[in-house]
Amino acid sequence: MTQVVGLLLAAGQGARLGTPKALVEYEGERLVDRGVRLLHEGGCHPVIVVLGAATVQVRGAVVVRNPDWRSGMGSSLRVGLDALPSDASGVVIALVDQPFVEPSAVRALIGSGAEVAVATYGGRRRNPVLVSVEHVARVAELAVGDVGARAFMRAHPELVTEVEVPGDPRDIDTPEDLAALIPRAD
Repeated sequence: MTQVVGLLLAAGQGARLGTPKALVEYEGERLVDRGVRLLHEGGCHPVIVVLGAATVQVRGAVVVRNPDWRSGMGSSLRVGLDALPSDASGVVIALVDQPFVEPSAVRALIGSGAEVAVATYGGRRRNPVLVSVEHVARVAELAVGDVGARAFMRAHPELVTEVEVPGDPRDIDTPEDLAALIPRAD
């Protein structure tokens, strides 16, 4: 793929967390900025960030708004895919709430040569996901409610390549998840 775009989904309100995840800081960096950095360092250019519940300035990215963010991740994915530049050959889709995904995971997906690739950790499918541009319309069609690219991958398993990557796919959904990230001073 010649031009792989990064797409960071960061529109949710973080209902269980009590604040939009894009605004959460970890190690002095907002999760939205960490996600943009992940995609840039992984080889994606440009990076598109989909915002909704929070309005923040994001450096180094094209920001698009999802006015229908309350309907779930599917609408955010569709908004982001609609914003892809015409010369994109593919897109790596990442989630804002996974601060331990490593740039090497993004590079491995891009380097796989696959039309559709999903990162696996210990054999379990997680994020990020790579989709070549020829499949973007079908991914968008099936992205409904809180479902992103997973519905497309289930409908077309013959297209999906699993790529084992290093790193930690943990996500931050609750205050307890966030507290677990902060080392305790005993």
